[in-house]
Parts: sequence; structure tokens; C-alpha cells
Amino acid sequence: MMTERFLPYARQTIEDDDIAAVAAALKSDFLTTGPLVERFETAFAAATGATHAVVCNSGTAALHLAALALDLKAGDAAVVPAMTFLSTANAVRMTGAEVVFADVDSDTALLTPETLEAALTRGRSAGQQIRAAFAVHLNGQICDMAGLGAAAKRAGIRLVEDACHALGVSGIGAAGHSAAACFSTHPVKAIATGEGGVVTTGDAEIAARMRRLRTHGMSREAAGFSDRVRGFEDDAPNPWYYEMAEIGWNYRMPDVLCALGLSQLKKLERFAARRRKIAATYGRLLAPLAPVIRPVSRASDPHGWHLYVIHVDFPALGTTRARLIKALHDEGIGSQVHYIPLHRQPYYRRRYGELSLPGAEAYYARCLSIPLFPAMTDADAERVAATLARLAKKAAA
Repeated sequence: MMTERFLPYARQTIEDDDIAAVAAALKSDFLTTGPLVERFETAFAAATGATHAVVCNSGTAALHLAALALDLKAGDAAVVPAMTFLSTANAVRMTGAEVVFADVDSDTALLTPETLEAALTRGRSAGQQIRAAFAVHLNGQICDMAGLGAAAKRAGIRLVEDACHALGVSGIGAAGHSAAACFSTHPVKAIATGEGGVVTTGDAEIAARMRRLRTHGMSREAAGFSDRVRGFEDDAPNPWYYEMAEIGWNYRMPDVLCALGLSQLKKLERFAARRRKIAATYGRLLAPLAPVIRPVSRASDPHGWHLYVIHVDFPALGTTRARLIKALHDEGIGSQVHYIPLHRQPYYRRRYGELSLPGAEAYYARCLSIPLFPAMTDADAERVAATLARLAKKAAA
């Protein structure tokens, strides 16, 4: 019988001061669309080095707002790496634009300048009007943004960073090589608001448009009113008046969640330091298991360590991924697969047909995420590594 606590692959860390911050918001005059929204945006911009931050209710909404702000629409297309969560590609389709899937590096699963250019060539050869590309900082590893930025400039397209795995990495969020960077504050991410997302950008017009789009496309800015008769009286704007110049969505983040975000944001560096420490422990203890079990190659430093992913040679180990996941679960250790390549999903297969993306396939065939979250102890990490070593020895016997 298992006596040790179950270790999920990830979980939130909520402390007493987080609870107190939420309780204070619940007792305030505003549960939503109040002052904590702007306070969270200001603090998030400062934490990431961004000029502007726009909060919304999910990482998916953040990606959708960024895609809309770039005017992606039916008749356009955007490049998306095949190894990412569904939302990166879905946000493009939600604008009416098409997706061109790019292959990734087989060791890191990151979009590279070479795989971006190959996707651009393939898409444009098929007559697609590619206007943007989404660079995904998978697992917390950072894409070669300078290289991707140069490739995007040559191609005349805009870049968006899917940085949902990379909050806390120096420079990520400042959008130095991109139009915008998108973050998630889902419970398993670097900080938690329950559900939530943020878009950072250096472009004031993009930020203003995203703020309108997250609230049904509605604006109360008198300078932009088109109806001078209904909007004004005696040259003064009517206090109740608003206009909708384009359709938007209800993507607002309520004050009560911004309160949690503000509290969590103060702990970002502490959480990140703890993740780095656990990753270093894993790196040391798993090294003897190579090449059958080895950590995913480091593509960047610094690294966000959102996920700790190992590559497993399942045939050499004499098992399958499903059996290893079950064996780990029986030992009280959770694991997960991040992600199934998007071009394999039934919706995208029906829309774009069968694609050959060998880098994504090779990465997917070997990847497994093992527990990594700030509340883990050193003993927890040692237990996971020791269990993997024991299971590998048992399988090889």
C-alpha cells in the first residue's frame, strides 16, 4: 500500500497571504472591472519588463486577443509549431485564419528559424497568405527569438510569443522581437489566478485595441466616438454613452482573481528559484540513467522550468509509455505528456490532410513530464529519480 503522498506532475502553491488577498477583494466594492485590474497589469508589466500588459481570463484568450490585434482574418494564415497545446493553433482559427504547422527541433520541440522558414516556403507554395507566426517557449525553454525575428522580418510577417510556459524568464514579456507575448496564469503555471491570461506588448495601439476587444469591443473614450449627436451634449460627452466599433468578447479577468495574481506575482522569483533547484536535483540524479532516460536537451539559459520533461527510449527499456505512466502512478508519482502533435488532431487532419513533421513526431515518441512544482521538497525529487532508476533496472532485468 502506498504510504507517501501522491506527487502530481504540477500543482499550484497557495499560501495564507494569497487567501487573505482574495478575501479582501471579496469584501471590497468591486468583484470585477475594478481597480485591481489596472494594479495587476502595472505589476505584471514591471515584472516582465513590458511597456503594456493587458489581463484577460485565460491564456487562450490572451492568444486570441493577440491574433485579433494583428488583424488576422479569413484569407490569412499563421505559422504555429506542431508541438504546443491546442490553444495556440485554435486562437488562429478563431479569427478565421488558417494554420500552417511548422516542424520543431526533435530534442527540444522548439520552433527554429529553419523550421519557420520551411513552413513559410511550404505555405506560400500552396498559395497561403501568411501574415504571422507564433513562437512557443515550450516547457520554459526559450526559442531563438533573435533568429526567429530576423526570419520573420525577411518574410514580412509579425511574431507572437506563446510564453505561457516562460513567465519569470528574463526578457520574456518585453516583446523585443515580437508584437506581443502571451502568458497563462492557470494553476500549473508559474503563478496562479485560477484561470487567467496576460498579453504584454510594446505597442500602445495594440494594447488599447486588446482592452476594447476583451470587453465586447466597447469603448467609452469620447475622442473616438463617431456619433456626435448621441454621444455629446453641449460639447461634453454623455456620461452613459459608449460605442462598439468592432465585435469583441467577454475576456475580462475579475478583480478577485487579480487580487490573487498580485499576491502570487510577489513570489515569482521564489517560485522560480525553487523550480531551478528541483531541476538541478533531477539533472544530477537522472544523469546515470542516460541514454535510456535523459532530460530534454537544454536549449536556453535562463530556463523557465515550467515542466521537467524526460526523453525515454521505451523500446530499449522494454516497456511502453502507458505502462511506465501506470507504474509511476502505482508508486504515487504523476506524469503527463506535453503534447500530442497538433497536426495529428482529427480536426486539423480533416482540414489540412496528413503532414510529415519528423521532428515533432520524434519528440512526442519519447517525451514524458515528471513532477515539478515549487512545493516539492528535495526528498520528493529524490524519490521520483530513485523510482525511475528502480523501474528502469526492473525493466532491463
